[in-house]
Amino acid sequence: MDDIAMHGGDIYSYMEMNGAKPLDYSANINPLGLPDNVKKALAQNIESYSAYPDTNCRKLKEAVSAYEKFEADCILFGNGAADIIYRICYALRPKTALLTAPTFSEYGQALENTGCKIEYFGLSPEYGFTVGTGILEQVSGKDIVFICNPNNPTGNLADRSLIYKLAEKCRKENCILVIDECFMDFIAEKKSYSFIEYLEDFDNVIIVKAFTKIFAMAGLRLGYCLCSNKEILLKIEKAGQPWSVSTPAQVAGIAAIGDKDYLIRTARIIDEERGYLSKNLSSFGFTVFESHTNFILFKAEQTDLYDRLYKKGVLIRKCANFKGLDDTYYRIAVRCREDNEKLINAISEVIKNG
Repeated sequence: MDDIAMHGGDIYSYMEMNGAKPLDYSANINPLGLPDNVKKALAQNIESYSAYPDTNCRKLKEAVSAYEKFEADCILFGNGAADIIYRICYALRPKTALLTAPTFSEYGQALENTGCKIEYFGLSPEYGFTVGTGILEQVSGKDIVFICNPNNPTGNLADRSLIYKLAEKCRKENCILVIDECFMDFIAEKKSYSFIEYLEDFDNVIIVKAFTKIFAMAGLRLGYCLCSNKEILLKIEKAGQPWSVSTPAQVAGIAAIGDKDYLIRTARIIDEERGYLSKNLSSFGFTVFESHTNFILFKAEQTDLYDRLYKKGVLIRKCANFKGLDDTYYRIAVRCREDNEKLINAISEVIKNG
C-alpha cells in the first residue's frame, strides 16, 4: 500500500487490488466535479479532436489573459502544472535552489533531475507551518526559489507583503522566484493574496497555475505559467514537446474559465465543508492545522490510520514522504457533505475499535 500513498489520486491501484472504487480523500479535486459547460463543450467539439492541437493555444490564451488580466503573450500552457515545473527546471538549469519544507514534492524531484543542489527552509508546526521572514536570509547564493501559496500539504497562506520582499530579494540576488498558485482560486478573497498584479514589475518571477484541481480537470491535464520576461518564457517553451496541450484540454479550458458562478459556489462550499471537517477532526483529538484551501493537514497519534481507513475503502494522503513531516501527519481533501460524513464516520469507527 506504500506505493499508492506516494501521491494522491491513485484510485486505479486500489481498484486493481480490491475490485471496487474507493472514497478518495487523497486527491484535492473540486468536489463540484467537472463543470457542466465543460462537458457540453467537450461533446460539441468532438469532431475537431482528429487534428493536431494548436501549439500556440491561441483561443485559450485569449481566455486566460482576460481572466487573469495579464498579457496574452506572457502566458505559456503545458500538460498540467507538473509539466510546467519540470520545464522550468530543464530550461533554466539552476545550480542551487531553495525550497520550503514541507511543500509539494515535484519541485525537488524536478530540480534533482537537473543535478541541482537543494537547500530547505523548514516550516515549524508550532507556528502553523507559516513562512517567516527568515526565508529572506537564505536566498543569497541561490539560482531559483520555489514557494507554494497556498502551500501544499499545509494549506496555509504566505503574507503577500512577504512574497513581495522575497521577489525583491531574489531580483537583487539575480535569482528566479517561482510562485505556485495552483490552489489560489479556491480562496474567495484571492486578490488579497495572489501576486499576479505585481508580476509586470518583476522579470524574475514566474507564477504557476492549473485547471487540474479548481475545475476538476485532473484527467485532462492543463496547466500554465505567467511571466513578464518573454525570454524566460521562450526557454521554458523550448524545454517541452510541441503538442503538450491536447485539443480537448484547450476546449475544456476555454469553457471552464468563463464559468464565474462555478468559482463562487466552489469557494462557498469549500469554506463551509472545511469548517465541518476541521471541527470533527479536532473532536477526535487530532491536531488540525489551519487551512485556507480545499484540503486539511492534521496530526494523529495513530501511525496506521491510512492502512485502517484503506481497509474501509477510504483513501487519505499519508504525508511521511513530505520533507519535514513524519508518519503521524495526514492530509485529506475537502469534499461534499455526504462524502465528508462518510469519512468522519469511518474515522470514528477506526478510533473506536482501537
